[in-house]
Amino acid sequence: MDGGFVAAEEEAEELVAAAQGDRARLEALVARRLTGEPLAWITGTAPFCGLWIKVDPGVYVPRWQTEELAKRAAELLPEDGTAIDLCTGSGAIPAYLKTQRPHARILATDIDPKAVACARSNGVEAYQADLFGDLGAADIVTAVVPYVPTPDLPLLQRDTFTFESALSYDGGPDGTAILRRVVAEAAGRVRVALLLELGGNQVQTLGLDRCELILDEEGDLRGVCCRTPDLPVRNDPA
Repeated sequence: MDGGFVAAEEEAEELVAAAQGDRARLEALVARRLTGEPLAWITGTAPFCGLWIKVDPGVYVPRWQTEELAKRAAELLPEDGTAIDLCTGSGAIPAYLKTQRPHARILATDIDPKAVACARSNGVEAYQADLFGDLGAADIVTAVVPYVPTPDLPLLQRDTFTFESALSYDGGPDGTAILRRVVAEAAGRVRVALLLELGGNQVQTLGLDRCELILDEEGDLRGVCCRTPDLPVRNDPA
């Protein structure tokens, strides 16, 4: 199996494992993958930070690009602290944080009820809410929100929107519409650090120049880690 997939051999191994020796089932799984359906929706799981995360169909699939952000969050989260993961999807980040800080309280929110149910099935204390909802302050806040600029959506992999919703990616004209809301709502809630996944020149656009950059193994920007003193001050209109 190749079909133009970047990690065809690894994907084939996952499909073989999911088929459990049933050749007819394997052929059916391969046929689904060749349509562009996300692999995690077919096999039911996705790897993340050494864990296998349950991913239900229709729920955003955790990406390896987010792993550095999750690891940095775990380093900063106090042993008995509190973390909130916004737009949690399958709950991959909080599931990982629980393995690293078992005595901490790890919360998560998502606006999509399917995502909330999936995160809960991964052992995450998840709530349906728009960003913070009614949750209070936390030591660490993580967020992988939609941050692709609307004009760039057509540049995503051709099969993406055959199965996934643009709502999982569309961050508005410059990609920062939801990121701005997170930064604004984080003011006064974050005790230690806010960690955001983002890209391009969004660090400068959001005024987060003082924040630590989160880079992947290839040196590409994947996010920022903003200590509380480095967060922009929220200025509410009078």
